[in-house]
Amino acid sequence: MHHARHAAGVTCRRGRSPGAPSRPAARARLGSIGVYTHDSIGVGEDGPTHQPVEHLAALRAIPDLVVIRPCDANETRWAWQMAVEERRRPTLLVLTRQAVPTLDRDVFAPASMLRRGAYVLACDGSANDPEIVLMASGSEVALIVDAAEILRRTGVRVRLVSMPSWRLFEEQTAAYREGVLPPHVARLAVEAASPFGWERWTGERGDIVGVPRFGASAPGRKVLEEYGITVDNVARRALALVSGARANG
Repeated sequence: MHHARHAAGVTCRRGRSPGAPSRPAARARLGSIGVYTHDSIGVGEDGPTHQPVEHLAALRAIPDLVVIRPCDANETRWAWQMAVEERRRPTLLVLTRQAVPTLDRDVFAPASMLRRGAYVLACDGSANDPEIVLMASGSEVALIVDAAEILRRTGVRVRLVSMPSWRLFEEQTAAYREGVLPPHVARLAVEAASPFGWERWTGERGDIVGVPRFGASAPGRKVLEEYGITVDNVARRALALVSGARANG
């Protein structure tokens, strides 16, 4: 079911079904706003029928639809502002149900950088010398932040990238995109959904921690653990990439 609200000329809908009403709005290039919730296998006991592992990939494939999956309250605030300002095409906000921390923006880059689609949250060492890029969207950004602490203790230089909107990132200059994702650095993407499409951003030397199958019915935390959406697994997969890169010189 979808619920519509009207305010200041904005039509806002919320729901779970992929593509509806987003596809008709994108075809008509309407400046509507969609708010989708329960965005991952973290819904736990709802089981695979309510765990939208494929929805993000399907929604991102719709032309002229801006999909934004913010990582915390600050990114959500900027995502909503962008959605209200966008009158040429629809915007879809994809929000999580489970609690996520609000990042300290005195430590991390300002949430206003969401406007660029993806941005560097933090980087160890010089700006151009990370050993690995950890990138994620939504609730998984908190995972890469914690995984980076583990990697730093082993001497790995980490760059953290929040990637709330592929569409907005695609629209940036090539120089900006390469500045966020240096082509010579190994990359690990993390998202509690289908990994389909992430290979564009990880490249041939990268890896993806995702959910390439339907979910399961169990407490949300248990499902995430069983599917490897954990800090320890992210750190382990990242270390494997770094070790491979170091071995190859």
